[in-house]
Amino acid sequence: METLTEKAPGKREARKEERRLAILQVAKRSFLDNGYSGTSMSAISAELGGSKGTLWSYFPSKEELFAAVLDHATTSYRQELGDLLAPSADLRATVFAFARSFIAKITSPEAMRLHRLVAAESGRFPEVGEIFYRRAPQPTQQLIAGFFAVQMDAGHMRRDDPLAAARVLTSLCMGGAHQRLLWGIDTSPGDLEAEAHYAADIFARAFEIT
Repeated sequence: METLTEKAPGKREARKEERRLAILQVAKRSFLDNGYSGTSMSAISAELGGSKGTLWSYFPSKEELFAAVLDHATTSYRQELGDLLAPSADLRATVFAFARSFIAKITSPEAMRLHRLVAAESGRFPEVGEIFYRRAPQPTQQLIAGFFAVQMDAGHMRRDDPLAAARVLTSLCMGGAHQRLLWGIDTSPGDLEAEAHYAADIFARAFEIT
């Protein structure tokens, strides 16, 4: 009996997590297809089946649901970046690897749809821009800044504000293909590779990476 008592909560938690992930998948599709304003908790609940109260027990508001969708979409990538930004004897190579990975991520079809959503709706719904910034760009920049702080302390790059340096690097990565795709202009994998090299080279020279 003791064993069954120990296993039961685990099964319940697993079912709750499965339900939560199902909600996030439906919500993500709705946000990307219909926009923030065109997505309703009622429609998501109807697609999922079950009562609206069940959805609200997981996410008390559309704002919290949107934030959870962003968290789910970005957490795994930040874990990848954590592995990518490991101590290395070749800091230039690490910066280039980051630039290539980051550009590939932000120019993916799903990321472009999300950026268009935020750009289109944050004027009318400021919470959309706020949630997006707090859940996507900001934690990514903070992660990079932590890596740069260590590199600066080790004398591998020019001393500066690590967070400012992180913002410079991400801005360089967003200045080319990302903007063209945002405006509906096609780009090629070769363009992405060249832009990663260019962004990494400019950054390395600006911050005197040895």
